[in-house]
Amino acid sequence: MYNRIKNLSLFSSLFTRSSRILIGALMLVAVLALAACSSDPTAAPTSTSAPQPTESSPGSDSGSVTATSPSSADLAGGSTEVFLQGFEDAAAGSPFRSTSEFAAAAKPLPAGEKLKIGFIFVGSQKDLGYNQAAAEGSQYLERVFDDIEILRSENIPETADVQAVEEQMIRDGASIIFATSFGYSGPTKEIIEKHPDVMFLHMGDVEAFENYGAFFGNIWQLEYAAGQVAGATSKTGKLGFIAAFPIPQTLLNVNAFHLGAQSVNPDVETTFVLTSSWCDPAKQATAVQAMVDADIDVLTQHQDCTKTIVEAAERAGIFVSGYHQDASPAAPNAWLTGAAWNWGPVYAEIVAEIRKGTYKSSVMFQGLDAGWVQLSPFGDFLDADVKQTALDTVESLRTGSFKPFTGPIKDQDGAIQIADGVVPTDAELQGTGYLLEGITGRTN
Repeated sequence: MYNRIKNLSLFSSLFTRSSRILIGALMLVAVLALAACSSDPTAAPTSTSAPQPTESSPGSDSGSVTATSPSSADLAGGSTEVFLQGFEDAAAGSPFRSTSEFAAAAKPLPAGEKLKIGFIFVGSQKDLGYNQAAAEGSQYLERVFDDIEILRSENIPETADVQAVEEQMIRDGASIIFATSFGYSGPTKEIIEKHPDVMFLHMGDVEAFENYGAFFGNIWQLEYAAGQVAGATSKTGKLGFIAAFPIPQTLLNVNAFHLGAQSVNPDVETTFVLTSSWCDPAKQATAVQAMVDADIDVLTQHQDCTKTIVEAAERAGIFVSGYHQDASPAAPNAWLTGAAWNWGPVYAEIVAEIRKGTYKSSVMFQGLDAGWVQLSPFGDFLDADVKQTALDTVESLRTGSFKPFTGPIKDQDGAIQIADGVVPTDAELQGTGYLLEGITGRTN
C-alpha cells in the first residue's frame, strides 16, 4: 500500500474537471465606455534563455546530475535562492523515498541513449493558453538538457484515455511523465502502482505518492494585479469572468481578480460564468456576447484556449485581461495585461533533481518570489499610474509584504470564510471552494 500526503483542509475533491454544469445567465444593465492612454515596457518579459547546470553536465558518464541554477531573468524577476529553497523545503518535508532508491530516471544513461520524458496535454499545444504555456515549458527542457527526448501527446481527454497514452509512452521508454491537466490526476493515480520506477508529475493535485508528485503556481497573485488594472479601466464597474469548471484553482483566480478590482473600485461587480469546457469556441463566443449585451466592459477568463475570448473582446470594443499566455498581439486595442506561467525553470529543476536522485514527491506551490508566474505586458494605451499601481502590487506580493486574502473574507452569501486577521496558507488557498461577496454566479 502506498503512503500518501494529503491536505485535508482542501476542497479540490468537491470540484473536478469531469463535472458538467450549465452556463450561468446574465442580466445586467449599464453604459459601455472605453478608456485609452500610453504604454510601459517595465512588465517582466518571458525569458527564452536557459539556466546552466551548476556542476557536472546532465547525463555525464558518472550519472551525476546537478540541480539547475536559473537566473533572475529566467525567473521573470524572481529569486534564484527562493526558487531553489522551495525545492529543498519540499524534499525536507516529504515522507517519501528519494528517487535514487527507486526511479529509473535516476540511473546513469547507457552510452548514446537519451532520457525520455512524456508530456500530455488536454488541448492543442498552440492554443494561446494553458497547453501552449506547458508546451513551451517542455521546449525549455530541451534547451537545458542535451541528452533528453520529449514525447508529446495533445488533445487527450481527462478520462481513461490519458492512461492509454501514459502506457504507450512508458512502452516507448519514458521514465518521467508530466500529466499537465487538472483532470488527469484521478486516471493517472490509478496506474502509478503498476509502474513503481516511473515518476509521474501532475500540475494541480493536492496529494502526492512516492512516484507521483504534484505542483502548481500561485498565479492568483497576478490575477489580483490584473484585477486592479481591470477595476481602474472599467467605466461601468462591471467585469466578466468566463471559466470552464468550478475547481478550486478557478474559484481562487476569480476571487483574486475581484479583490484586486475592488481595491481600486470598491463598488465593482464581477459576473462569473461557466462554459463546462476547457476549450469550446462556440460556448466562449456565446458567453462573450452575453456579457457585451449586459454592458460589461472588461473580460477575463480561466479557459485553456484563450484566443476566442481575446479576439471577441477586440471586435466588441471592450477590454480584455489575459490568462496563461501573453496574447496581446491578438487584441492590440483591447489588451490590458494578464497572468502568465513560467513553467520552464520549474520543469527543469524537477527533472534535474529526479535524475540526481534527490527528488522526493511532495505537493509544491510557489509564486512570484520564486519566478513561477509573471505579469504579461501592459496595453499600450494604459495610464502610467494604473500600470505603476499594478507593478507596485506585484513587488509587494513578490516580497510577501502584502497578503490580499488576510481575513475577514466573506463569501457571496455573507458567511465568513477567512476569519479576521487570519492569513491562509498556499495550500488552503489552493483549496478554495466559494465565491466572494460582489461576484455574481454560482459554483453549482
